[in-house]
Amino acid sequence: MPEPTVVVGKVAKAHGLRGEVTLMALSDNPDRFAAGSTVYTETGRELHIRSCRGVGARLLVTFEGVEDRAGAESLHGAMLVVPRSMLPTLPAGQYWPHELEGCAVVTESGRALGTITDVIPNQANDLWVAADEAGTETLIPAIRDVIVEVDVLSKRVLVRDVPGLTAPDD
Repeated sequence: MPEPTVVVGKVAKAHGLRGEVTLMALSDNPDRFAAGSTVYTETGRELHIRSCRGVGARLLVTFEGVEDRAGAESLHGAMLVVPRSMLPTLPAGQYWPHELEGCAVVTESGRALGTITDVIPNQANDLWVAADEAGTETLIPAIRDVIVEVDVLSKRVLVRDVPGLTAPDD
């Protein structure tokens, strides 16, 4: 696929005899796996969703052209992706993890904390992981009291100096 992609799910295993698979959804978009939607495997195989139903924390999904257990088993372990252009636009002040990764993080006093390498989802608030050249990681809570400014176009994040968190203890 020529365009960068985002992982939205993983096929866990075949389910039954009629081509259904158990899927672990990795997308916050509730319509991502609706009937008629399209996803891709990492190898670029296009999959059209025929049906989807929830079972506990997982989904049971059938794809067009996957008619039996053998076809479903061939998808075992497949990471499902969509092009970034298929992602919905987020409201102002919200960002996709791929938009934040690679952003340089600097405190208000000018101290460089490194670049964002990961976004860890958390119930209260996400944690942005910034790693400097020495490999020192700083976990930055994505809350208004800490984040001052985010400029994804310039790949720069400005954070407050918080002793013990983003600034050395005084």
